[in-house]
Amino acid sequence: MCCICKAQNSAQDFLDVHNEARAQVGVGPLVWNHTLASYAQRYADERTRDCDLEHSGGPYGENLAEGYGDMKGSDAVRFWLTEEPNYDYYSNSCVNDECLHYTQIVWRDSLHLGCARAKCTNNWMFVICSYDPPGNVDGERPY
Repeated sequence: MCCICKAQNSAQDFLDVHNEARAQVGVGPLVWNHTLASYAQRYADERTRDCDLEHSGGPYGENLAEGYGDMKGSDAVRFWLTEEPNYDYYSNSCVNDECLHYTQIVWRDSLHLGCARAKCTNNWMFVICSYDPPGNVDGERPY
């Protein structure tokens, strides 16, 4: 018997890690959106030739990650969340501009989420999450 293990890569896995972080700051949960997930998968598939962390330039907020081997989607989200200590709510600023992945995850106005993974030709894994409406609006606090 053969099966494909999707542990830590399902829509619910992506949502759980996002929504746990959002709950910690009093922000409502994201809802999975198949349009966003399809958009993310198409873009992830385009990145397989080089695995470069280039944003798509599309209409959604985005978080990108890459990791060697079989990087799990939930691991990518947890990696973005390591930026939390770099965000200062009172000054609404980041240490060395390294908190924008975190602030997108907890952005109060973002309601919908779609994520995807794709294996690159160099055996790295490309992970993308798309958010609608997008966050990280200049001058606004995420929550």
